[in-house]
Amino acid sequence: MQTASSALFLLGPTASGKTACALALARELSVEIISVDSALVYRGMNIGTAKPGIDELAVCPHHLIDLINPTEAYSAAKFCDDAHRLVAEITARGRIPMFVGGTMLYYKALREGLSDLPQADAALRAEIDHRAKTEGWPALHAELARLDPVAAVRLAPHDAQRIQRALEIVITTGKSLLDAHVQRTLRALPCRPVTVALAPSKREALHARIVGRFKKMLADGLTDELAALRQRYRLTPGMSSMRAVGYRQAWAYLDGEIDSKELLETGTAATRQLAKRQLTWQRQFREHWPEYVEIDCLRPDVVDAVRRAMLAGVGMP
Repeated sequence: MQTASSALFLLGPTASGKTACALALARELSVEIISVDSALVYRGMNIGTAKPGIDELAVCPHHLIDLINPTEAYSAAKFCDDAHRLVAEITARGRIPMFVGGTMLYYKALREGLSDLPQADAALRAEIDHRAKTEGWPALHAELARLDPVAAVRLAPHDAQRIQRALEIVITTGKSLLDAHVQRTLRALPCRPVTVALAPSKREALHARIVGRFKKMLADGLTDELAALRQRYRLTPGMSSMRAVGYRQAWAYLDGEIDSKELLETGTAATRQLAKRQLTWQRQFREHWPEYVEIDCLRPDVVDAVRRAMLAGVGMP
């Protein structure tokens, strides 16, 4: 007999097939899906986020999709607040919450707690963005190496989002990124986690999927979608929504900075880097989460394998 005291976690890198597995489970278990995706929260960003369509959304209730406009911000702290509220509501209905997505920071925050870090400083962020335009991100990476060498070693010289945040923290707090993360606030989930992670046995096969996925996004009208969003909202490339993989490259294309060939190349390269970071996160989770089960996303029976693992986790044959 299934129990509402469990929470299912289905994670994996982009293009690993999380959605197909989640919907197969939703057809068998009484679940409600909680999206763990920092881009799906934005209204109008559908193609580049591979947002579930009408038929997929009809399979079971979905949460944390289309929450805010792309001019607004969403955070790991807000995700944790929303997740705790939703878990309580879903379990009260006698259903099982199922977390699905690839924003690994959100999973970590929910399971291991949030650091007491300062809120983003809009003025400081604008100053860093301005300097990046004039000096370049490698120069700011060099400054970070002077202020916080340990953090700088972990970041690539062009990793704009993370360099910016690291500089914000060290400038605002006077502490290194490591020291700033020491203090954590954790609210325990009122349910037992059951975690299944998808990972490729052959990285090149996942890369091939990523190329096909991004080509389809372009064919489906990713640049037209972004052009319409730029007309509707007062967007800037520094906004969190526009830093999402695919949209960042499409922005450069619309501004004439790259051509269509470069759009495909840079978009797929950025997506591969995203997948690499996601898999790095998963290796950390494997070491710290005792119930963690990993399944090869390339195996032909992956959907059934995930189904069996999840059913066993909630005590069903």
